[in-house]
Amino acid sequence: MKLAVFDFDSTLMDGETIDFFAEELGFKDEVVAITERAMAGELDFYASLVERVALLKGLPYEKVESICKTLPMMNGAKEVVEGLKEKGYKVVCFSGGFRDATRPACEKLGIDADFSNFLHAENGVLTGAVGGEMMYSNAKGDMIVRLQNLLAVGREDTLVVGDGANDLSMFAHSDTRVAFCAKPILRESATHCVDIKDLREVLTIAV
Repeated sequence: MKLAVFDFDSTLMDGETIDFFAEELGFKDEVVAITERAMAGELDFYASLVERVALLKGLPYEKVESICKTLPMMNGAKEVVEGLKEKGYKVVCFSGGFRDATRPACEKLGIDADFSNFLHAENGVLTGAVGGEMMYSNAKGDMIVRLQNLLAVGREDTLVVGDGANDLSMFAHSDTRVAFCAKPILRESATHCVDIKDLREVLTIAV
């Protein structure tokens, strides 16, 4: 068995989920600026996530659901998942974003499992609070080791694909590390770089 782990925002999905939410409330520019700095490794991921989600307080949860059902998938997302499965990979998604987005997308793409965070809602609106499995900068690294142990898969049979600083921790546990249209901090730790928005390029790297 082999394991492929993809980041979600700006990797499997073409954009940042939280930016779509913030646009509804008129805070997009502010949130985009924080996201950019976090993905570049200039801000602590946990602190930046908490700060950004706090700005979403008051957003109707039904709006969250409708946005998440129509998020644009990255070019080649469906094909890369199908192609990797044909090569014998279990395909998993790790996201520092939100389950509301990863769950429907991963079901659509045929991904085996997704790990992400949860937006807290009360009385049909977001409270500005967030919690979950992917809150910290080292969360993806911790989770990939747990999955490797569970599935008896070594780093030599693990492929990881991401774009930002919070993917560094999972890059540390894989021999095939793909920086996808990525920030410089991640490119430095990659074995391969894909600089066009087409995930099918990953199939030329996977063995």
